[in-house]
Amino acid sequence: MYITVLTLFVCLLAASAMGADAGKKRVLILCTGNSARSQMAEGFLRSLDARLEVHSAGTYPSPRVNPFAIQAMQEVGIDISKGAPKKVDQFISQSFDYVITVCDEADKSCPNFRGKVGTRVHIGFPDPAKATGSDAEKLEVFRRVRKDIQTRFRAYYETEIRRGL
Repeated sequence: MYITVLTLFVCLLAASAMGADAGKKRVLILCTGNSARSQMAEGFLRSLDARLEVHSAGTYPSPRVNPFAIQAMQEVGIDISKGAPKKVDQFISQSFDYVITVCDEADKSCPNFRGKVGTRVHIGFPDPAKATGSDAEKLEVFRRVRKDIQTRFRAYYETEIRRGL
């Protein structure tokens, strides 16, 4: 009797754990440096739905997340300060429901994944890290790109990703 109850309990725990991930959608957002656009897009998608498992990476990652990206996101209540640029190579063998490129260079050099990729899409944005001028002028460019990312990723989430959850 004890073994049967214990076996049933273990089976229920396993089924519960499998069901917890069943509704998750895995998303990878790619950029060249993984310091601004992809980090901001990752932050927005994470904020939209806890059922999303969102990662971002770069083809040639920068040493750190751009401080202007961090500031622009903090202004809308999203903290990306703990993020770190990652190389796409660490995700090559994994499966994703969506792989989204946010810069033209990453779109052109997007690697072939060994894991299954459900949908691959390009949603491009200009690189705010190339902005010149004073810090205030640079921050304004990051704010414009942030707003565009927020608008377009919310629309993509509503029309495509949310349907599959």
